[in-house]
Amino acid sequence: MGDMTNSDFYTKNQRNDSNHAGGFGCSLMELRSLMELRGTEAVVKIQEDYGGIEGLCQRLKTSPTEGLDGVATDLDKRKEVFGRNLIPPKKPKTFLQLVWEALQDVTLIILEIAALISLGLSFYQPPGEGSESCGAANAGAEDEGESEAGWIEGAAILLSVVCVVLVTAFNDWSKEKQFRGLQSRIEQEQKFQVARAGQVIQLPVADIVVGDIAQVKYGDLLPTDGILIQGNDLKIDESSLTGESDHVRKSADKDPMLLSGTHVMEGSGRMLVTAVGVNSQTGIIFTLLGAGGEEEEKKEKKVKKQDGAAAMEMQPLKSAEGGEADDKEKKKASVSKKEKSVLQGKLTKLAVQIGKAGLVMSAITVIILVLYFAIDNFVLQKRPWLPECTPVYIQYFVKFFIIGVTVLVVAVPEGLPLAVTISLAYSVKKMMKDNNLVRHLDACETMGNATAICSDKTGTLTTNRMTAVQCYVGDVHYKDIPDPSSIPPKTLEMLVNAISLNSAYTTKILPPDKEGGLPKQVGNKTECGLLGLVQDLKRDYQTVRNQIPEEKLYKVYTFNSVRKSMSTVIKLPDGSFRMYSKGASEIILKKCMRILNETGEPRVFRPRDRDEMVKKVIEPMACDGLRTICVGFRDFPADPEPNWEDENNILTELTAICVVGIEDPVRPEVPDAIRKCQRAGITVRMVTGDNINTARAIAIKCGIIHPGEDFLCIDGKEFNRRIRNEKGEVEQERIDKVWPKLRVLARSSPTDKHTLVKGIIDSTLVDQRQVVAVTGDGTNDGPALKKADVGFAMGIAGTDVAKEASDIILTDDNFSSIVKAVMWGRNVYDSISKFLQFQLTVNVVAVIVAFTGACITQDSPLKAVQMLWVNLIMDTFASLALATEPPTDSLLMRKPYGRNKPLISSTMTKNILGHGVYQLVIIFTLLFVGEQIFDIDSGRNAPLHSPPSEHYTIIFNTFVMMQLFNEINARKIHGERNVFDGIFRNPIFCSIVLGTFAIQIVIVQFGGKPFSCSPLDLEKWMWCVFLGLGELVWGQVISTIPNSKLRFLKGAGQLTQKDEMPEEEMNEDQEEIDHAERELRRGQILWFRGLNRIQTQIEVVNTFKSGTSFQGALRRQSSTTSQNQDVTNVSSPSHVSLCNALSSPTSTAAAPSGQC
Repeated sequence: MGDMTNSDFYTKNQRNDSNHAGGFGCSLMELRSLMELRGTEAVVKIQEDYGGIEGLCQRLKTSPTEGLDGVATDLDKRKEVFGRNLIPPKKPKTFLQLVWEALQDVTLIILEIAALISLGLSFYQPPGEGSESCGAANAGAEDEGESEAGWIEGAAILLSVVCVVLVTAFNDWSKEKQFRGLQSRIEQEQKFQVARAGQVIQLPVADIVVGDIAQVKYGDLLPTDGILIQGNDLKIDESSLTGESDHVRKSADKDPMLLSGTHVMEGSGRMLVTAVGVNSQTGIIFTLLGAGGEEEEKKEKKVKKQDGAAAMEMQPLKSAEGGEADDKEKKKASVSKKEKSVLQGKLTKLAVQIGKAGLVMSAITVIILVLYFAIDNFVLQKRPWLPECTPVYIQYFVKFFIIGVTVLVVAVPEGLPLAVTISLAYSVKKMMKDNNLVRHLDACETMGNATAICSDKTGTLTTNRMTAVQCYVGDVHYKDIPDPSSIPPKTLEMLVNAISLNSAYTTKILPPDKEGGLPKQVGNKTECGLLGLVQDLKRDYQTVRNQIPEEKLYKVYTFNSVRKSMSTVIKLPDGSFRMYSKGASEIILKKCMRILNETGEPRVFRPRDRDEMVKKVIEPMACDGLRTICVGFRDFPADPEPNWEDENNILTELTAICVVGIEDPVRPEVPDAIRKCQRAGITVRMVTGDNINTARAIAIKCGIIHPGEDFLCIDGKEFNRRIRNEKGEVEQERIDKVWPKLRVLARSSPTDKHTLVKGIIDSTLVDQRQVVAVTGDGTNDGPALKKADVGFAMGIAGTDVAKEASDIILTDDNFSSIVKAVMWGRNVYDSISKFLQFQLTVNVVAVIVAFTGACITQDSPLKAVQMLWVNLIMDTFASLALATEPPTDSLLMRKPYGRNKPLISSTMTKNILGHGVYQLVIIFTLLFVGEQIFDIDSGRNAPLHSPPSEHYTIIFNTFVMMQLFNEINARKIHGERNVFDGIFRNPIFCSIVLGTFAIQIVIVQFGGKPFSCSPLDLEKWMWCVFLGLGELVWGQVISTIPNSKLRFLKGAGQLTQKDEMPEEEMNEDQEEIDHAERELRRGQILWFRGLNRIQTQIEVVNTFKSGTSFQGALRRQSSTTSQNQDVTNVSSPSHVSLCNALSSPTSTAAAPSGQC
């Protein structure tokens, strides 16, 4: 298919080639081949074939400065000739494909086979029907009508299978649809600056056409291919296309080729868009992937099933991230992302254990039934095996087989994957309303376990509206912005020019949208603050810029994290040069030799003057929480022209003009959000590039630090001094001494942030591994965002690079949205625990009832179809009801669970066993003495096709009623008393409980033969409901028993000592593990795994509680080795040692604390 479309594409465009497509001076294919050239080769080709970049612009009918005129017809024509800027998404799976996938489930297949055999046999009338010789096989007279109804059981099983399949398929389908919606939302939100008719506007990426003039700046992810027209110090990270990690310097005369999917790491510039969508470099690779993707698809079919793995990597399609990067790189990334989700690991393990247990039980059931029948008939009653009786016997064996399968079906919680999916999808949808755009599903749940948040200051904790509030100019420190008349005119002139010219021309202050609103700040916020100062001094920066447009700037040293300053050189009318500089005050002042005095004349500025200034001006400003920016200049002679590349000699001997104190006020809702975090056991740390005094002032305002507490506020230099040894290597032990008390890290470089995050994650100081969330907005935050367990990128201020590296995007850039994410994350975890608590109670009871019933009375008291109905309530409906509980503030009142805590806490075990005991007692009482209590015929030992008895109907009905009321108990998992608390806030829950109740009435009263039910009168109904209500009372009794009295529950949480895999092997098996892990994710294949090893029930009960993920312990071991190379990711082989817990000394120490 891929090849087809490609060749299709060419033929379509071949037509246009003949007459130079639609009147443009060059065709699509010419541009495509042009974009494949690099470096000087490309420059030469543009010069020779098109007469330089201007010539190319003319041919594409665009102006290098004004851009396109933006006429709709012209834009449509361009889209038609050169294509649109979007890469068509893969076709979604059709509903039928999803149905087919749901049918692959092993248990369903077994049921289908059993049902078909049962159907076949019911239509077959054995010849020996009447003969007495077949003995027990025919006990009990059957009237004709009854034997004819034998087909119903098989048909009913098939019908219920159809139900289950449709529900699963529909769920998958709606999930897929939701993600496509989310995907397109992310794509629409990506905008880019383009010049149209001389105006710079923000356009959605999909609307960019060939011939547009786009503005590229630091932090952009290029959406199209293009040719650089003019650039300042532009450096591009092309690793996503070439795999080369070094940044490539681009300039119009040496290497002007800019490619889509690459990141701008430094500088700015303008480019002519030459290829979009499928014709851009990224698009071409995508089309190739589409062609090669067909075979891949087949391989990946198995892997991708349940988890919508496509959805997991919800990157916007436009970034070809990793599509072409080294495959190894990709593997590493996928492993590290994958080993993340704590919950997924615990669930996978638990599900496999349950599956095995169910398998064992069902096998034993079938064996016992067959043996009992054989011994009873052929040994005790010494009957011969008569050929004419064979069909009758087979019919019996089929019945036994169906009973066995039913036990298995009930034991296996198919609802688990469903509950997880519903819970996550529901949360993700609701989180959108809370301004959290979740890009990786599991991030949502990992967030609930977060123990530390490393937050940026600017824009997250503060409003990111910079305003200049103080300044030091002409030897005077003004606490408020001075009147322009009080500043020496020369100095004022110099200051206005320095600020207006030495800032990105894309930074502007626009009039407010609404009357009385604040002016809109566009572009870099610090620069907006300085431009605001110019306006406060009653001057207009735009007039200065109009005199010297961007093309006339002689040389620009853009801001980057190494320089921490920005400088612009202009050529003065007399041919000499002037350079304006601005940057962090301590950095610029070090380079100043002079300063302008009160008359506007430069005077000498000595080191001791500088120290005095720091003490008298800069520190007081910083202690008020202001960011201090110094503005300076330097003049150069026209001849000899300085060597502009020799930065160190250029950026010295400056003359300081002024120091400005810029304030970025704390967001009003932040202090409250931080208080909530601290109460929830999450430590908030501030990591900022600002100086230490500013940072400390803001941290106190936010409530990150409280005066009088024992904490650390240090800057990047001190931090590095403390964590590195003599050789300059980072040592984990040293980090461990710093991070527990560290609250503010100032003047930090991107690597410091990464080192801190990695240090906290790898730390073994505390028995629980720390789960770290990081917020970031700049390109330089990328590594830290990727390394963190959950990376939050800012939706408004964030660069594309940061968004790309993140897991969740905060659409309102607000710290309090992170608290909401924590709440939702904990809610997901709790919802799934609630579901498990409910589900396992049903499982335990149903399995034991079916098992003992079958062994003692040769017939399961709960019939196959009834079991499937119970399965439907407890799986599908319960997962819907319990997984959609809205979060409450009480979730933030407890500490995080951490990685090592078993999925099933001792309170839950107590509830599961307690309710299980209650239900078993009731059911067995009804089974063995029910006929005397209610004075009805006994249903035990009924012949093969006998009519349904009231006796067994009562048992079935009571069982369902108990489940219904227990579902209300399951709403609370921490032993709370009031189980009805907030029940009406969840309409889904209420409607499901009532709906189930209504359907149950219909089944019992009108179900008849297919459901093996006989209608009950009101009194018996009342008894059933009454016994169900007993569950609520019993729930109160259970919660009265303190956990400490039940020692044996604790025992269930101990990890068993088994061999663990040595690390070397794990690294070798990495790829295989990766596939296996992905496969395990497919909930239903789990049961397949269950067929691997047969273990006894008791062992499972023991390991039930060790739902621990092993990442914790493995990480500890790997942390020492991976200290030096960050790359050795240990992926967790959840299938290698599923029931084997770990035997590392740390994990055994950790087990006792993780018990309750």
